[in-house]
Amino acid sequence: MSAQSGSAGPKKVACIGGGPAGLYFAILTKKRDPGAEVVVYERNRLDDTFGFGVVFSDATLEGLARADRESYEAITSSFFHWDDIEVFLEGKDGEHHSLRSKGHGFSGLSRKTLLQILTKRALELGVSLRNEETVKPGSEPEADLLVVADGVNSAFREHYASDFKPDIGHRPNRFVWLGTTFPFEAFTFYFKRAEAGLFQVHAYRYEEGLSTFIVECSGETWEKTGLGEMDEDATVAYFEKIFEGELKGHRLLKNRSHWRRFPVIRNGRWHRGNMVLLGDAVHTAHYSIGSGTKLALEDAIALRDSVDRHASLDEALDVYENERRPVAESLQRAAQVSLEWFENTERPLRHDPLTFMFSLLTRSLRVTHENLMKRDPELVRRVDRGVEEASEKQTGRPLPPRLDKKTAPRPPMFTPFKLRDLVLENRVGVSSMCMYNSTEGTIGDFQLVHLGSRAIGGAGLVMTEMTNVSADGRITPGCAGLYGGDHAKAWKRVVDFVHKESSAKIGIQLGHAGRKGATKEPWFGPDVPLDEGGWPLLGASALPWAPGNPTPKAMTSEDLARVKADFVRSTELAEEAGFDLIELHAAHGYLLSNFISPLTNHRTDEYGGSLDKRLAYPLEVFRAIRAVWPAHKPMSVRISASDWAEGGTSVDDLVTIGKRFKEAGCDILDVSAGGTVPEQKPAYGRVYQVPFSDVIRNDAGIPTMTVGNISSYTDVNGIIAANRADVCLIARGHLFDPYWVRHAAAHQDYALAWPRSYGVLQHYNARFI
Repeated sequence: MSAQSGSAGPKKVACIGGGPAGLYFAILTKKRDPGAEVVVYERNRLDDTFGFGVVFSDATLEGLARADRESYEAITSSFFHWDDIEVFLEGKDGEHHSLRSKGHGFSGLSRKTLLQILTKRALELGVSLRNEETVKPGSEPEADLLVVADGVNSAFREHYASDFKPDIGHRPNRFVWLGTTFPFEAFTFYFKRAEAGLFQVHAYRYEEGLSTFIVECSGETWEKTGLGEMDEDATVAYFEKIFEGELKGHRLLKNRSHWRRFPVIRNGRWHRGNMVLLGDAVHTAHYSIGSGTKLALEDAIALRDSVDRHASLDEALDVYENERRPVAESLQRAAQVSLEWFENTERPLRHDPLTFMFSLLTRSLRVTHENLMKRDPELVRRVDRGVEEASEKQTGRPLPPRLDKKTAPRPPMFTPFKLRDLVLENRVGVSSMCMYNSTEGTIGDFQLVHLGSRAIGGAGLVMTEMTNVSADGRITPGCAGLYGGDHAKAWKRVVDFVHKESSAKIGIQLGHAGRKGATKEPWFGPDVPLDEGGWPLLGASALPWAPGNPTPKAMTSEDLARVKADFVRSTELAEEAGFDLIELHAAHGYLLSNFISPLTNHRTDEYGGSLDKRLAYPLEVFRAIRAVWPAHKPMSVRISASDWAEGGTSVDDLVTIGKRFKEAGCDILDVSAGGTVPEQKPAYGRVYQVPFSDVIRNDAGIPTMTVGNISSYTDVNGIIAANRADVCLIARGHLFDPYWVRHAAAHQDYALAWPRSYGVLQHYNARFI
């Protein structure tokens, strides 16, 4: 089946399901090999479909143009295209607002028209279509390749669940997919409050005189209205009354998609034998990013491409899944973040309307600040000006003029932020990263160069590595400490350099390794216990990190008092060294994190059980530190927002944790995740931990620092502008480039002040070189 060999793949292909995925794969196969026998089986009539319209981005259309020009031209000739997104909402001030953003490039198309186009094209190419013919699992037609695209309720996926290993969950919000004759000129969102609660509408025109009108609400609102007991006619009448002013006399239309919960579908495996899943049968993505049909069509293109490139069908299906899965899962992650945004719309509705609009447009984290600037520069300039004004209000001081004398607002990442009396000159920090390069806890030249170079590199905040409060609180023998006078002197050398040679502020992260201690440095392997020279471990409970690691002692009252005293001593030494900020490490499975997570705290005393009891000891330690740390200096706490494991910290827990530390005097939370248990299953991806920061910042009402694969300045700008965090901490980016912040400024044409010595050199070069 190699394209190079002249073969076009399997000669007998059966597609189960006559939706976009099945039809499009049939088209591509027949186009590639006119001699192939291609049959599409569809249990319904061609015109028997739900959903009024489908949405395509301009980027998706480019892929369709390359795959099959004929169907692409027929599709685009039937589109209604729009560039604007319009939002109507009732703000926190009770006023009604209308905002519009330009340059987005989307198109709507009738789902029925799309199927008609694909059907016509398939028949032109000689595909055999068998409508109203049901193929049941176990009675599959004979074929070289069996493509299963039988939708969300796939009978084949269920029948062969032991092979496909489906993971299906239903989201809490309810939605009803209606239509209307109202001619929307932009993709339109309504956020409207009624007596029962908040209703959200996603509406767009897809052909002359017809538009999609999706109404979504929380499960609580749905229950209050009694809509679950209404039929479609009653539902239509209800919303015609609610949106009477917006519809301006136009009617709503029924659609046989009555009050559903969105199903999130994933599969552990996508194929078995010669059978492969496509489209909604294998994965779904929320309609808020218009990606269900996109996924289906792009699945078909990717599968056809893999079949063309490989001589063996088994190899083709393996490669298809291996190559396509990361792409699809990336889109699913974006869709998941988007749907969660709509499930928690009350959170961004607390912001001013312009910030809400920016948050909505960037909700999936795929549309970035830079990307939106290209689409709608005027909107982004207004957003950036708003960030400047908020910074001036928060710091209590006017922003100085830009060094380059430009009048345009500065990028959000270059606005100051204040914590007690400490003012960060920008919103980018160097995240804490263990270096394992100390001797008996004493740091050396390595840390001076490592942290000093990042400070000169423009970071607003430089955080030390996790610095341990006792020798038996270290992770490895190479870990840094702050439990003796020599330790403080060594750290003071670094602090003095940062203060003298840069505008950066420097914070120290104090921690205790707990059950994850007494291991070798990580270049010998992850979490490998020391062969000799180890030390006794402490934990909230007597639970080893992993089967091969030592079992810690469940802390007694004497242990609790001693460790708290160790933290206090280290705090006093941190003040001697001149640090600007202290961060208490209560994350990643280290000692204080052990107390917080129900997975690692099995105590039955006053420090175990409910969340408030599990928080009791970390809060005792925090209050003890706060009592000796100068009142004008801020304190942070690093937490694991999720354990990435069943039964671990929940979202509700996260908000409570934030509130409790805020009540204790915490100024900002460093919101990370994971590291609590070795069996964790993180959902990695771009800026994947930012949603946790968003939750705790805006629900617990405490400033946050966020981490997690933040790789670009446009990520930082978008996070700050949308109020998802107040500071972005970057680790890997700063390892690769100590001057990450300066390079970000240069890319954005923003003048950043240089250290005096560098400024002199620049002046010299300008004159003589």
